[in-house]
Amino acid sequence: MFSHYIKDRRILAVLLLGFSSGLPLALTGATLQAWFTQAGVNIIAIGALSLVGVPYVWKMLWAPVLDRFTPPWWGRRRGWILIAQLGLCLTLFILAHMNPQTQPAWMGWLALLIAFTAATQDIAIDAYRTDILLPDERGLGTAAFIFTYRIAMLISGGLALIFADHFGWRTTYEIMAILIGLSILSTHFAPKTSNAIQAPKTFADAVIKPFLNLFKRDRVIVILLFILFYKFGDAVALALMSNFLLKGLGFSLTAVGVAHKTFGLLATIMGAFVGGALLTRLSLFRALLLFGLLQAFSNLMFMILAMAGKNEFLMVTSIFIEAFCSGMGTAAFVAFLMALCDHHYTATQFACLSGISAVGRVFIGPVAGFMVLHLGWINYFAWSFILSFPGLFLLFALRNKVRMNAEKIL
Repeated sequence: MFSHYIKDRRILAVLLLGFSSGLPLALTGATLQAWFTQAGVNIIAIGALSLVGVPYVWKMLWAPVLDRFTPPWWGRRRGWILIAQLGLCLTLFILAHMNPQTQPAWMGWLALLIAFTAATQDIAIDAYRTDILLPDERGLGTAAFIFTYRIAMLISGGLALIFADHFGWRTTYEIMAILIGLSILSTHFAPKTSNAIQAPKTFADAVIKPFLNLFKRDRVIVILLFILFYKFGDAVALALMSNFLLKGLGFSLTAVGVAHKTFGLLATIMGAFVGGALLTRLSLFRALLLFGLLQAFSNLMFMILAMAGKNEFLMVTSIFIEAFCSGMGTAAFVAFLMALCDHHYTATQFACLSGISAVGRVFIGPVAGFMVLHLGWINYFAWSFILSFPGLFLLFALRNKVRMNAEKIL
């Protein structure tokens, strides 16, 4: 399988770009919060840092710009990736030389700019991946992307904290900026997208036509509801996972960190690879159905853990199984989103569709807290299992529309 990645320049390019896409997320999230915490910044300011992630939710608003305009170098997709990477290098380097004790507000605004730039990079990379991969490469290409994306998150998350503890925050963020800079090489050597894919002629076309093109599809409401609900059960199960493991069951930070950062990461990568490989043998419908069922039943592992109480082996097993099944589901689901996109408007349509899929993950938190308070953890995870099935029922209603080898879902 790995030899296939190396020989196929398209999949190799996606593999390398996944690292650049995954690296910035923690640097404006958990890692930056740790820096602020160690510097003694008050909890209100640290809590406000969560708002830095807003650009990832609303990236569809400026995605039409990336569809309409082509930079003067490296083409429409790679050119925008280059601009975002250069912006990330500069802003991360500036952030490295700031002090959260004396400049917390300025650092927060700069982190927001970094998140905006990183979200822009994601728009361009998602569009490039969708445009460059052939239909039968989408499964393996998605698996390759998830692999390096998760590795980058581990580096900018867990490993960055260890490095900062030994060498300081300035050096840590400087190294992260350098790693993004090195990613420019992968952008430079990535294959060009087809010249046959023309950009929209006007900005109005770039803003309006992607949505007209999307919403004129047959059974589009069912398709959008499926996108919203396919990973919904997973989102419910994971919404309060840290609170469940730490406060609900009393595990230590170290135990939870190792389970999530090591076993969870490994399982997600393995699941993505297995899912991507199976996508070359299964139809897209069968893959989505099978992986969706596995996602649903994997949530029951947490219900069993809640009934059993504090048990480290069962905790690791539950996290591994859930992450493995989720990785398989993600490989098929992203392949489905790519199949939906018209290549003239890939940036806007993929940003819109991925934004819809993220609604549950972003907004389920307050409802999840209410559910745990009134239902308890056992019933909460039972509901996460039940809430996995609306998406599968919608998938079954779309079974004649979902074809793995089609250029797009009509």
